[in-house]
Amino acid sequence: MGTGSVTFSQACSNRSTRNATRNTETMRPTLPLLVQTDFPTIRRRVLDTLQVNLGYKCNQTCLHCHVNAGPNRTEMMDADTVQLVLNVLRERRLTTLDLTGGAPELNEHFRDLVRGARTLGVRVIDRCNLTILSEPGQEGLAKFLAEQGVEVTASLPCYSPANVDRQRGDGVFERSIAGLQALNALGYGLEDSGLVLNLVYNPQGPVLPPPQGPLEADYKRELFAHFGIRFNHLFALTNMPVQRFGSTLLSKGTFENYLSLLKGAYRTDNLDTVMCRTLVSVDWQGFLYDCDFNQMLGLPASLPSKTRPHLRDLLAHDVEGQPIRVADHCYGCTAGQGSSCGGALEEAKDNTGSSSTTTSVGVA
Repeated sequence: MGTGSVTFSQACSNRSTRNATRNTETMRPTLPLLVQTDFPTIRRRVLDTLQVNLGYKCNQTCLHCHVNAGPNRTEMMDADTVQLVLNVLRERRLTTLDLTGGAPELNEHFRDLVRGARTLGVRVIDRCNLTILSEPGQEGLAKFLAEQGVEVTASLPCYSPANVDRQRGDGVFERSIAGLQALNALGYGLEDSGLVLNLVYNPQGPVLPPPQGPLEADYKRELFAHFGIRFNHLFALTNMPVQRFGSTLLSKGTFENYLSLLKGAYRTDNLDTVMCRTLVSVDWQGFLYDCDFNQMLGLPASLPSKTRPHLRDLLAHDVEGQPIRVADHCYGCTAGQGSSCGGALEEAKDNTGSSSTTTSVGVA
């Protein structure tokens, strides 16, 4: 195994499995290898965020995807459940609605949900893959997001066309750059515009992400120099050993090595700021989980006398103080600089403590 900090160009050069592999491989379950765990017990704090998965349909099929999303998925949230989301936001006075998928914008109720949440004064985050902005039927989507003041968190794993297309599909890089430029033209990512544009970096193999701060500086320099693109922040996320990415690790025989990497980089101080303490993940049917990864593993959240809690239960029950379901994949959120849907936990703690290094466990 190699160790050491990784430069921006090196971060973009780690190769992943090619598109053909991800399209033909049979999905292999990872939960049996994760459920027996020595991860510390943690409990919930005051709930402030609903992270809602509007459905697993997506216009892309990405190697690292922990949702196993794709064009052929049919699971989509219906209008009644969308209304229930708004009811919970209002009754619980929650501050943030974090929309994900699949491609959440493909849900026919996406815009109604956004309008309803913004009317309540709720901060809305759209986890956007960028290419959705140029899909047929999505004309005007970028303008809609800007008009509603929606924060856009967009995936861009590298500035290199070859590496982005390898991870996300042919032609994705060019369309992603066009999407970012369209968002910039509306004011996203520009100083004092009030329109937030954040990017997401995922490693292209079984490695930890490099330190977020220097990587963000490199992204800003390279994307502006080559494409004139501006953005607010970069979130460096750790790939979780679940669903498509976990199955790929199993097929390559690197699952155990990757899990050992995560456990070896565990830092106790990251426990204080893991996202599951203040967030509830909601699936397309309205069922509740402690995080999006637990949702994909089928590990429901804990509520007294509820074996499978639902959104409607949040109208009657408070989750503060409830235990959080943990398994070995939780080491992914606490390894090195830490990882959450808002980026490195180390950054959330004002950069206290030492920065992580990036370690390979056998990249193909």
